[in-house]
Amino acid sequence: MQTFENIKQALFNLDHYNLKVLAASSVGIGGLLCYLALRRKRKTIPFGDGWWRVGEKPPSEDTTIHSFVVETSEEMIRDLYQRIDQTRYTDSLEDCRFHYGFNSDYLRKVVSYWRNEFDWEKQVKVLNKYPHFKTNIEGLDVHFIHVKPIQRAGQRVLPLLMVHGWPGSFFEFYRILPMLTNTEEDVVFEVICPSIPGYGYSEAPHVKGFNTMDAARVFHKLMERLNFSEYYLQGGDWGVVTYTIHTLASITAPFPHRASLVTVLSLLIGRYLPFLVGFTREDVHRIYPYMQKNVYELLRESGYLHIQATKPDTAGCGLNDSPVGLAAYILEKFSTWTDFKNRDLKDGGLERKFSLDDLLTNVMIYWTTGSIIPSMRFYKENMGTNFQKRVDNITKIYVPVGLAAFPHELMHCPKTWAYSRFPDIRSYTYMARGGHFAAFEEPELLAKDVMQFVKKVEKKRLK
Repeated sequence: MQTFENIKQALFNLDHYNLKVLAASSVGIGGLLCYLALRRKRKTIPFGDGWWRVGEKPPSEDTTIHSFVVETSEEMIRDLYQRIDQTRYTDSLEDCRFHYGFNSDYLRKVVSYWRNEFDWEKQVKVLNKYPHFKTNIEGLDVHFIHVKPIQRAGQRVLPLLMVHGWPGSFFEFYRILPMLTNTEEDVVFEVICPSIPGYGYSEAPHVKGFNTMDAARVFHKLMERLNFSEYYLQGGDWGVVTYTIHTLASITAPFPHRASLVTVLSLLIGRYLPFLVGFTREDVHRIYPYMQKNVYELLRESGYLHIQATKPDTAGCGLNDSPVGLAAYILEKFSTWTDFKNRDLKDGGLERKFSLDDLLTNVMIYWTTGSIIPSMRFYKENMGTNFQKRVDNITKIYVPVGLAAFPHELMHCPKTWAYSRFPDIRSYTYMARGGHFAAFEEPELLAKDVMQFVKKVEKKRLK
């Protein structure tokens, strides 16, 4: 049995380590996806304002919403091919599989497909399947897709804001969108998927300081500009901004960020007497052995985080110059974050859940927009000296919340722990399969869970 001091020290180390999952898997306590029902009935906290260009903010803001079309060119493709053809590879170590990162032997196969079979012009047409728009908010051209539903007789249309994370993009939601906007259920969704500023087709901030609080404010302004004062929210990874939006829109109460004595005691007791601390058998299965699953595994997977939270521009220079380097850096996360066991496979298990066309389309969004460096900077902006004391990290969330616990997420958060942050949990689902990229990996499972949560909220609301 691990000692009290070992577990206490492990939790303390994780807290100081500023691991992304502690503030990223959309609930701020890893292993869960979060759905929020935003209701602006409480007294609101002032939203404030921002200006993310060099120079003073002008007295008035252009609120026009413009159509946007993803485009490509022969020059862009020629440049890509030239860079791919000049790639220098390093041979993989014998039997290293994905334990040293992206396996170079398999990388050659991916790049060969990219160079000789992948059709970017075709994928651009796929991206343009849904309507794209841009609008200027706080000096930044914010990109989003806006998908209106096919409404059947008797169906209620509800707005839903879905936010991606890193190293993903709005494209993660393309497989789930038809399941939310074309359904036989009582409700159907009008979905808005923005690109976080600095990611993809959203303009990057030109000055320092843009974090999740600012992204939340920008996205809320976007929803208001689209005439939505109430809406549902869903997010994963940096989709953490979804509940930050609520933090900005409602009264909140203090919440201790550091692991409490109760948490430590529950870890000591929970493996042997789980019912005493509110753990289920599934919680025990996912949490223990604690040090292996929640400390050592995360240490193996968090090197990127230290780089991006401290010196993102240095590593980013190489990634922004080499398409193959960029692909290796991004796609390695789609391997390991889908399932840690993929490290044991020569191909990283990439094609078990994804197609190369889909994976390379996401890479191309980063490559063609040159957005890898600003996307990495988002870590540094969010993990500064006041990270643990920021209002979005020390507050409770009082709107109805739905949580989905995927078995291969980076960390697992039992429902009993989640209550300390989310007092009004309407739904908590142990998902049968899936990892970090839920909408991309298991769109059908996620769509069903979102739907059942919304039905519960709407049923109570209409009484």
